[in-house]
Amino acid sequence: MTSSVCESPVTTHRAMWQLGDYPAYADEVLAPLGQILPTVSGIGPGDQVLDVAAGTGNASIPAAVAGAHVTAIDLTPELLQHAQLRAAEQGLRLSWREANAEALPFRAGEFDAVLSSIGAMFAPRQQRTADEMARVCRRGGKISVLSWTPDGFYGRLLSAVRPFRPTMHPRAPHEAWWGCPRYISVLFGDHVSDIRTRTGALRVDRFDSPEACRDYFKTHYGPVVNAYRQIAGDPACVAALDAELAELCAEYLSGGVMRWEYLIFTARKR
Repeated sequence: MTSSVCESPVTTHRAMWQLGDYPAYADEVLAPLGQILPTVSGIGPGDQVLDVAAGTGNASIPAAVAGAHVTAIDLTPELLQHAQLRAAEQGLRLSWREANAEALPFRAGEFDAVLSSIGAMFAPRQQRTADEMARVCRRGGKISVLSWTPDGFYGRLLSAVRPFRPTMHPRAPHEAWWGCPRYISVLFGDHVSDIRTRTGALRVDRFDSPEACRDYFKTHYGPVVNAYRQIAGDPACVAALDAELAELCAEYLSGGVMRWEYLIFTARKR
């Protein structure tokens, strides 16, 4: 049996995020999200902070700017390397570690705050990820998560490409369920108290047409790149997905501006 057949779920998941150009996408479109969780979590000097599925450091770097001692973990080394370069340009020192959100390599109660901005939601085993985030947070510490909502633009985008992602089991929980207040509250369950949720929206003014938005995702965003690769040999399927994504983008694009809804979840570790 060849190695490609025997690839582990972790390897496959990492490979998907290596597709496209996520670092450029994070810098060009997602950067405004970075300050949100450090702010709502009240991160300050001396706090021990863990950023789970940190990607290119959008939340890690603002937390470090606030004076926290930040550890950033991600499954994809290329994203962490980009984050390190960004931090170095600002003269910041953070701890970077390649690690799986479903099996965090830290002691119980090691951190004052555990954050994840549009990161943990993509871990395949959602309950295990939430349990791990709670485990490494100290009692009384803050857990804060920002996730795309299922009924907003991004949740619908993920739903549109989901049938064409080869490793996505049809019964696997949807990533954007983390953006449902009741669902994420159940995930963290008895681990936490003082649960608070609110929605917000990322203002995106980068695209002058629905097709430009669609094509940007086809070029930059791993899950979408992955979906199109699987149907590349079926022109009719490609055309249908092209039309569906352009229609979705058109629905949310008004006067050159889009609003991508997200949910902010915060809680205290019991």
